[in-house]
Amino acid sequence: MTIRILPAVGDPDAARAVSSLLSQLPDAEPAPPVADSTTLLDALAAATAPGGAAPSTGVEGLPEVVLVHERIGPLPALELIREVALRFPAVGVVLITTDAGPALFAAAMDAGARGVVGLPLGYDELAARVRAAAQWSAGVRVHLGGSPDALPGPSGTLVTVTGAKGGVGTTVAAVQLALAARSAGRGVALVDLDLQSGDIASYLDVQFRRSIVDLAGISDISARVLQDAVHDHHTGLGLLLAPEEGERGEEVDDRAARQIVTALRARYDVVIVDCGSQMQSANAAAVELADVALLVTTPDVVSVRAAKRQVRLWDRLQIRKAADTTTVVNRLTRHTEIQPSLVARATGTQVARTPVPAAYKELQPCVDAGRMQDLDDRSTVRQALWALAGELGLAGPSAAAHQGRGGRRPRAALTGRKRRALTAGPVPGPVPAPGAGPHSGRRGGPAARSAGPFDPAGPYEEG
Repeated sequence: MTIRILPAVGDPDAARAVSSLLSQLPDAEPAPPVADSTTLLDALAAATAPGGAAPSTGVEGLPEVVLVHERIGPLPALELIREVALRFPAVGVVLITTDAGPALFAAAMDAGARGVVGLPLGYDELAARVRAAAQWSAGVRVHLGGSPDALPGPSGTLVTVTGAKGGVGTTVAAVQLALAARSAGRGVALVDLDLQSGDIASYLDVQFRRSIVDLAGISDISARVLQDAVHDHHTGLGLLLAPEEGERGEEVDDRAARQIVTALRARYDVVIVDCGSQMQSANAAAVELADVALLVTTPDVVSVRAAKRQVRLWDRLQIRKAADTTTVVNRLTRHTEIQPSLVARATGTQVARTPVPAAYKELQPCVDAGRMQDLDDRSTVRQALWALAGELGLAGPSAAAHQGRGGRRPRAALTGRKRRALTAGPVPGPVPAPGAGPHSGRRGGPAARSAGPFDPAGPYEEG
C-alpha cells in the first residue's frame, strides 16, 4: 500500500527534519511540506474538486495522512485538526508536538486526530503513527458512501490448483489455465499461495518487489491498495506473487487469505490460485472458498496415494468433500497402467475428461527461459490444458479455437516403422495352408496386422 503524506509544518528546520524521516519510510509518498493552515486546506480542497488532481473522484485524490505541527498558523493546531476532520473525514491527521502528555493527547483525539507524535521526532514512533493513520483512512474510504475505492461483493470465479505432491506440474497447470482464460477476453488474476516456494514469478519472468504479504496486515483492502500489490503482466494477467523470503509466508493466515481472495474476486472475472502441495491455513481457506478445486496428480502409485491422502485431509478438516473436487491427471501416456478411471476410484473424486500428456521436451525450453507464456500453440501440453480450461468454463470460443477440432490432440507425423506399418499393407509371409481362413491369426492376416507397431484404433503414443 502506498501512503501519501502531506506535512503541514511552518518552521523550516522542523520541516526539513520531518521530510528527512518521511523519505525513509517504505511505501511512502511524502509531498512537499506546506507552511500554513490556509495552504493546507486549499490543497486538500483542490484534491477533491473537479478538474483538480483527481477529477470527480471525491476522496481518491486526498492524501491518506496529514501531519500537523503544533506551531502551524494562522489557525491553531487543534482547530486546524478539527477543520480537516470535519471537511475531509477520510484523511488521518497526526499531531506533532513537544507535549505528548495525557491532557494534550485527549484534546487531540477529541479534535479528530488519529495519533500524536512527540518531539524530538523518532523514526519508529513516526512510522507507527503514520501506518496506523493510513490504515484507518483506507478503512474509512471503503465504507464512505459513493467511494470509488469500495469494492463490490464477490463475483469472479475462484479456481484453486493444488498438487498431490511436489513436482506433479501444479504451477504449469495454473499458469496455462490463467492464460487460456485471459485469451477469452476475461479479466484474470493469478495468485501464488505456495507461500514458501512459489515459482509463478520464475515461470513468467517477473521481478516485482511487492507480494501477497503486503496485503496481509490490511484490514480493509480497497481497489487502489489491491492495485498497488498486483503486478500487471504484459500478457494481461494480474499477478499476486509469493514473497521472496519464504519465512514471511507465515504472515498470511486464513483470515488474510479470505480477505485477499474476496477482494480479487470483486475485481477480476477469474481468480486462479496456485496452492502448491503443502497444506497451510491460507491455501486451505482458498480451497474452501473455491468454485472449482483442482487436484493435480501424475499416474503413478506414489502420486495417487498422495492425492488420496490430500482428499481425506480436506474431508477430515471439513475443507472440501471429495465429490466436490476435480482431479487432473498429468503426464499420461498410452502405456501407463494407472488410467484416469482408476484414479477416480482410488480418490473418490471426479476426474477431468481432459488428461494432460507427458511431453516434457515441449515444456523444457520455456521452463528454462522462464517464459511459459511463449509455449507453442502446437504443444500437446498447452492444447490439453487449454481444452481443460474450456471444460471448466474458464475459456470461451476464442481459446477453444486454438485447439483445432474440439480441442483434441493433433496426431504427429508418422515416421520410420510406424509409417511402413500403416502404408505397406500386409506383410509377406508363407502361403496359408489349405482350409485356413483369412482370419486364422497367422502372420499376414488382419488380426496379426492390428497388433503391429501402429494401431489406428488405439490411443496416440508419442514416438
